Amino acid sequence: MFTGIVQGIASVDDVSASPGLSTLVIRFPNDKVEGITIGASVAINGACLTVTRQENNALYFDAMQETLRLTTLGNLKPGDEVNFERAARIGDEIGGHLLSGHIHTAARIVDIQRPENNVTLWFEVPKEWTRYIFPKGYIAINGASLTIGEVTGNRFNVHLIPETLRATIFGKAREGDLVNIEIDSQTQTIVDTLARLGYDRPTPAL
Repeated sequence: MFTGIVQGIASVDDVSASPGLSTLVIRFPNDKVEGITIGASVAINGACLTVTRQENNALYFDAMQETLRLTTLGNLKPGDEVNFERAARIGDEIGGHLLSGHIHTAARIVDIQRPENNVTLWFEVPKEWTRYIFPKGYIAINGASLTIGEVTGNRFNVHLIPETLRATIFGKAREGDLVNIEIDSQTQTIVDTLARLGYDRPTPAL
């Protein structure tokens, strides 16, 4: 499990493709790999991956075809930066909301607004996922636990303070970028349960 509090930014050193998977070599800040072990779980842009090898502060991860299909990890190339979070431990503060690291879909940044002292990002998601997106609800974007602002059709926004921009790759976000989305599990459970009881939420018109 993860908390959605991004612990830092890491950089992609290498990506190698083999039949059925890709191996990612990602370099972390030196102080963020202390105590890491082979088999440990780390969220990379929100996707839970397993450490398969370590060389100093470079960690190796294998991403299977299903992971590459559902997430943006297949688009990574050397030099790209990613958000990371190591798996939560019992007793850790839950500053965001509980995440599984299982990505549901990808969204595209369609607009970036820069009012004074913050940034507003607008995202567009596939229509079928809008049923789980509510104003003021939780969502994880590239592994960061965020609060949804406005929702219009299959678009929604989030408001980011300077500290979030500094600590994550959102500080370099551009229109057209794809991001990983993990829907809040409690929201999904409630919506699906109500749908089974006949109280389905209509999909917003586009």
